[in-house]
Amino acid sequence: MKRIFKYILNTVPRPLLIRLSYLVRPAVALYYKGNTYTDPIDGKGYRSFLPYGYGRQRENVLAPGTLSLERHRLLWLYLKEKTPFFTARLKVLHFAPEQAFYSRFRKMKNLDYTTTDLNSPLADVKADICDLPFEDNSFDVILCNHVLEHIPDDRKAMEELYRIMKPEGWGILQIPQDLGRESTFEDDSITDPAERARIFGQYDHVRVYGRDYFDKLRAVGFKVIEEDLAGRLSKKEADTYRIDPKEIIPVVRK
Repeated sequence: MKRIFKYILNTVPRPLLIRLSYLVRPAVALYYKGNTYTDPIDGKGYRSFLPYGYGRQRENVLAPGTLSLERHRLLWLYLKEKTPFFTARLKVLHFAPEQAFYSRFRKMKNLDYTTTDLNSPLADVKADICDLPFEDNSFDVILCNHVLEHIPDDRKAMEELYRIMKPEGWGILQIPQDLGRESTFEDDSITDPAERARIFGQYDHVRVYGRDYFDKLRAVGFKVIEEDLAGRLSKKEADTYRIDPKEIIPVVRK
């Protein structure tokens, strides 16, 4: 079964994969039902999670029921434990909406919820993150996760996010980050897709963010909180939820 999923995840285009997942997800969740691991998003237990990754697969990270990854489960815990996201009346903009969240957030009565992306079939508004069709100071909350590493002019994208966020608003801007690297690395001279995937994690990533990512956000005006919720989980909790204990959540405020 896992070999089949590895093949599908590596070969099927992402938009088609999203549509297919709605059909097969219930059967997959039932097949992997158990009590070894827990997905905090759906609250269900599984005997195993699925592998996931571009090129090099990470074992036991993709939750069968929600198709969430480590970063999604960590974000869910943060939103539940540290924010009024599930109770306050909030105007929310969600970039490249993840399946693990999309239907759940859409159903929440307290949210005025808008999704945006250039290509996602789940996007309400097709838009370029560097040239957004929203007025200044429009949103209480912005969720933009694993997007900026794809954007050549990430400074312009960050400025746009700051522009459309309301004063006193906040956001989560997760990215793949190498905390062992002081400075962000980019090299446009590397053009071979396989080599780019090896160096940047995916062929379509344009950089590897280092610890200076937080300062890049501060440079456009954000107040940044380097949230170490994962590091405060017990070893047992991190393993049960299959969360990377080293991941830092970039929380921004205006």
